[in-house]
Amino acid sequence: MALDLPKVVRTRLDPAERYGLRLTLIGLAVVIVAIPFATLTFEVLGEGPLTRFDGRLADALNDWVQGQPGAVPTIEAVSFLGKPVFLFVVVVIAVVVLWRPGRHRATVFLITTSLGGGVVDTLVKAAVDRPRPVVDHPVAEAFGKSFPSGHAMSSTVTYGALLVALWPYLAPRFRRSALLVMVLVVIAVGTSRLLLGLHFVTDVVGGYLLGLAWLAGAVAAFSAWRHDQAVDDVVSGIAHPDG
Repeated sequence: MALDLPKVVRTRLDPAERYGLRLTLIGLAVVIVAIPFATLTFEVLGEGPLTRFDGRLADALNDWVQGQPGAVPTIEAVSFLGKPVFLFVVVVIAVVVLWRPGRHRATVFLITTSLGGGVVDTLVKAAVDRPRPVVDHPVAEAFGKSFPSGHAMSSTVTYGALLVALWPYLAPRFRRSALLVMVLVVIAVGTSRLLLGLHFVTDVVGGYLLGLAWLAGAVAAFSAWRHDQAVDDVVSGIAHPDG
């Protein structure tokens, strides 16, 4: 059964409405950056109420993890799924698989979107310059600044772009499962950074939001650039999974 979406949404996601789809994706990216991400950024820069909540939660999670024997290696293994070196390997493998006649645009999309997301994250980190949490019982360490979470953003961008690139080549019966796995992996990576005491909640949420904005913009740009219907089919397939 297809998702029961409002008519205006179905129209925007219809592959036949190509310009409407692109404008919607670009608008979504702008709205994500302009409202929720900007709000979080101002909270962090101004050390607002959310940042005080962040500090208390970071301490609470650190206390819990520190008291769980054997938990840290498992959490670090999950966190590794969002590590740049692992994501690089994932992209390389996907490029090798996709590099066939007629699929070159998908590989360019995947490489450009993933690398571009990393650059954006680095620039925003440098601009905000937020220190990482200081917890009572450190169980892991990381370098660099805290906001937004690079693991959260990079996993959102890379796994999301990978799903977009592979979607036309997945059997319809596997598409919904692939989408679910991608979402769960991204959530797990962000959660692992909190449990390790390496990020605040606002860091992780900010990484997700900025990652979604970048991914939406990249999909819109790629949809305008390529000649085939692959990306439109992805978005339409997610909205109408049994179609």
